[in-house]
This record gives sequence, structure tokens and C-alpha cells, in this order.
Amino acid sequence: MSCTDARFSFELYPPRNARAAEALPATIQKLAAAHPDFISVTYGANGSSRSSSLDVLRYILDHTDVSPMAHLTCVGSSHAEAAQLIREFLDAGIRRFLAVRGDPPADLAPGETGLGDLHSSAELVQLIHRVQAERVPYGELPVPGLPASTVLSHREHVQIAVAAFPNGHPTSHGVSQDIDTLLAKQAAGANLGITQLFFHPEDYLGFAQKARDAGVLFPILPGIMPVTSPARLKRMLELSGEDLPSELAIQLEVEPTEEGQREIGIAWATDFAQKLLDGGAPGIHLYTFNQHEAVLSVLERVGLLGAAAPVQQTTTTTTTTDASTTEREPA
Repeated sequence: MSCTDARFSFELYPPRNARAAEALPATIQKLAAAHPDFISVTYGANGSSRSSSLDVLRYILDHTDVSPMAHLTCVGSSHAEAAQLIREFLDAGIRRFLAVRGDPPADLAPGETGLGDLHSSAELVQLIHRVQAERVPYGELPVPGLPASTVLSHREHVQIAVAAFPNGHPTSHGVSQDIDTLLAKQAAGANLGITQLFFHPEDYLGFAQKARDAGVLFPILPGIMPVTSPARLKRMLELSGEDLPSELAIQLEVEPTEEGQREIGIAWATDFAQKLLDGGAPGIHLYTFNQHEAVLSVLERVGLLGAAAPVQQTTTTTTTTDASTTEREPA
């Protein structure tokens, strides 16, 4: 795949105060003008940002031509509550989801998991498909000249992304378990993967090849965040649990100016993205930290601005049963 065939997408989080809420629409417009495949919006643990997440998703729907992707987590929800939330998003016009198990609340008592009725992201994937199938059981078209409709043989499908971990989830016992988890998500109906943050191209390229060899059919997008300050790097490490990338850390620490640090971060992310794309990644997913300048600079430098062809999703046929990125997802 050539670089110009690749696609890109962005991740935002709901604004956390009035000032951030006032600034976010302009950021969304800048990101939307780049024509990403989608813009995803995170969802806090235990539904802590449900209303504000939906507000951002609706803004993207109403004020841009970009498809929004809603994050959903298993934490703290009953089956009925999760199904109602999925219906709420579907009724708002959302047709793309990122299904993750999600982080438990920080104040859990010892031995508690914080999970509700759904114990894995695969179960959440199944539930999304089931709610959509119940909501739109089949399509109809009017028959010209007759007061009747013909039943279409297909129904509207949703895209459901899931998390992938190039260096393994902290609870995983090895790469084979992480890939088995991806296969379980695929069997449940997932049709896109998005990775957690990582710092070395070979981590993703090796993992993606092993996943393909094992039978994972859907595209896996590598997640990238431009690191434009030592504080940003520290936060990335807290979110991802990855080891410190010493060369990047040293460059950021010895650079005295904010502008110099920003250039170091953009140049590093550009080189990182280029190596991933050259290695066969189908696109890149950019964690924006709700800022547009750095991610757009990276896209411009790798020649992706103006790309038009979307990442092809794999549609899987599943039979559902009653069987959350910046969020960590237990395997």
C-alpha cells in the first residue's frame, strides 16, 4: 500500500471545563477539514462523561461531514443499561463504535472488578450488533405504483472497532493470548482494530503480522500521539504503561524552548508514522489531546492530507448470543 492510499483518523475527549468546551468546536472544524475517515470521542469510566461525549458526537454529526465514532465501555453497566445507551447513540445517528472493557473506577474495594453484566469487550461487540439488528431488522423499498414495499436482503451494519495491544495488555500472559483475544472479538463481530500507544514501529509491525497469520482479518490501525513536551510524554506513559523511550525523552528534556520541544515531537511522530506506513500499516489513528496543530503537521509531512480512500473494514457474519485508546482494555 502506498502512503497516499492510507487513511487517518483522530481521537478527542469530552471537554472537562467551560473554557475547553468553548475551544473544542474550532478544533473539530480544523480536524474535519482534513477529511479523516472518522473522529472518535472517548467515554469516561462508569459513564462519567456520557452526556458530554454525546454532545461532542452530535456536534460532529450536525456540523461536519465526518463520521463520528463513539467509545463504549463495559464498566458498571447492566445489560439493560448498556443496551439503552447503545440505542441512544444509534438514535442520534452514530454508526461507528469503539468497544472496550474499560478502566474500573479508582475507588473500588479490594476484590471488586467494577464490571456490570458485560465482562469483556467481545460481549459488548455482540450487544451492539444485537441492538442494531433489533432496531433495524430489515430494510424496505417502496414498490412503484403499488401500496406495498419490497423487503431488502440486507440490513444496515455498524462498524465496531476494538482495542489492540502491540506490547501486550498488562493482564496478558503473552502475545498469543492477546491475539486470541482479538480473534474472539472478531468472532463477536468486530471489524476494525485500534492500538494502544506504543513507541517503536517494530512493536506494531510484528504484532500485526502475527495477528494476520493467526487469522485476524480486520485492519489494525496504529495509534500515535505527537509528544510535544516532557509533561505530555509523562502522561502518555501513564496512559499506556509503556517503557520510557529514552532517546525521545532526552531530546525533550534538553531542549529549553516550547517551540523546540514541539518541533521535536512532530518530527518524531512524523518519522514514526512514515515507518509504520512503509511497513504496511493501513493508516494511522492520531490521539489529538484535543489540539489540532501537531497532528495536522504530522499528516502534512507524511503526505496524507487530501487522501480520499477509506480503510476497508471487514464485514463478518456472526450469530449473537447472550454471552473502552487512552483507555486500557483487559484482555
